[in-house]
Amino acid sequence: MHTVNIHYAKTHLSKLIDSVMHGEEIIIAKAGKPAAKLVPITLTKSKRKPGALKGKIKISADFDAPLPESLLNQFEGK
Repeated sequence: MHTVNIHYAKTHLSKLIDSVMHGEEIIIAKAGKPAAKLVPITLTKSKRKPGALKGKIKISADFDAPLPESLLNQFEGK
């Protein structure tokens, strides 16, 4: 783990981010006291599970029925 002050972090941010992307953790200090920590983001893809929402979603029996005439007129600006 590497500690730098805020001024150094502001002027060398790209270099610090490159270090973080290679696994290093960096502490940013203000007045000699730790204030923030730069750590790499770990992206994890969760596997899709078919049927995970079974029983949690209800689709109305008439969801694909034609819209009422008054609503169609509003969409068409009549």
